[in-house]
This record gives sequence, C-alpha cells and structure tokens, in this order.
Amino acid sequence: MHRALLAEVDALRARHHGRAPRVLDVGGGSGAWAVPLARLGCAVTVVDNSPNALAALHRRAREAGVDGLVDAVQGDVDALADVAPVGGADLVLGHGLLEVVDDAGAAVDALARAAAPGSAVSVLVAGRYAAVLARTLSGRLAEARALLTDPHGRFGPDDALRRRLDATGLRALLEGGGLRVELLQGDGVLDAWVPGSVRDGGPAAARSVAELEALAAAAAPLREVAARLHALARLP
Repeated sequence: MHRALLAEVDALRARHHGRAPRVLDVGGGSGAWAVPLARLGCAVTVVDNSPNALAALHRRAREAGVDGLVDAVQGDVDALADVAPVGGADLVLGHGLLEVVDDAGAAVDALARAAAPGSAVSVLVAGRYAAVLARTLSGRLAEARALLTDPHGRFGPDDALRRRLDATGLRALLEGGGLRVELLQGDGVLDAWVPGSVRDGGPAAARSVAELEALAAAAAPLREVAARLHALARLP
C-alpha cells in the first residue's frame, strides 16, 4: 500500500511539473498518513470530526517540520463538500472510513466528488474473512458464523464496526460511485501469522517477512483473508 501511494505521488509530481500534490485525507485523525505524505512534499488537508485528533495532528506535523503543508479541518464525510472543494484534490484518502460511516455508498460518492478528474481515491477497509478466521481460531464460533453470514459482516449489535467487506463488495461499492478500480490488494495478509521467533530474527528476517507480505498482498486467494483490503480507484 505504501508503495502504491508513493508511486501515485511520484506520478502527480511529474504530471504537475513539481507542484505540490493536493491530498485530501478524510477521517485522517492524528495524521498517520498526512504527515508522511507532507514529508514527501504534498499539501495535505485532513478532515476529521474529532478535535482531539486534529490537535494531535497539529503537534505531529509541527514536530515533523511540515506544519506549513498540513491543514486540519473539523468535519466529516457526510458534509464533505462544505469543507473541501468539489474536484479540488489530486489524491483522496478514505482509510478506515467506510467501515464506520452510516452510508458507505454516500461516503464513496463524497470521496469521488472531492477528486479532480483523473485523480485517484485510496480506501482501506476491514476485511470480512480475516475476522471470521480470527474468531474461529479463538473459539468464538457464534461470532465467526455471524461475521460470515451477516450481509454487512458484523458479529452482532455490540460490534464497533458497521461493516466489513470482501474484495467483491469493495469493488462494487467503488464502481457504484463512478470510480474505476485499478488496484485491489490485501494489507496484513500473512504478517499477523508470522511466529514471534521469526520476527525476532533481525533485519534479514524482517526483510523476508516484508517480501512475503508484498507477494501475498497481490495473490487473489490470500487477499481475501487480509486483515484489511486496500483499493486504489480512479475518477475517469
């Protein structure tokens, strides 16, 4: 996922002859993505409804020396057009967003409207089948069954998430918003299953794990059991 976003930023720089790419990070919280992108020279606007998260974003950007490139706006995706210009972003992020909003389709529409023609929308969502496996392995079979059969991939009324998606559902959601999916991959496919003894094996082991994860992310059968699904879709 990091490589995909870095490639998109590089392409934007080339397309705009060095102008700072305009990134809109919806639900970006304290800047886990905004600050690294600002370090790459992007002008990033973070829209989030939590004043505490935006305060943390200000501190994080200041400490990183990129506060001049990061703008924090309180708001949410339901009224995104009120705080972000239509068609104003070269890259739109909606990471960890679609699983918590009331209406995922309306959220995708809002993200798409914020993107300039030809620009990309990056979304990261919780995967349904990883949750099924995790509950099964921990012996919570009733929850695993509910996650597998519920139309929204929820285990019950106490579930903190409104939905979990599989690759087919995510693709349909994005295409329903008028976006063309260019990349659909897993994030956290095999990483969580690597034994701790291997993780503690030093830099060489870390590289091996990263290389294996990169290969697994693109493998369609394994992608379905990723903890998260990442899609990069483009507005025609």
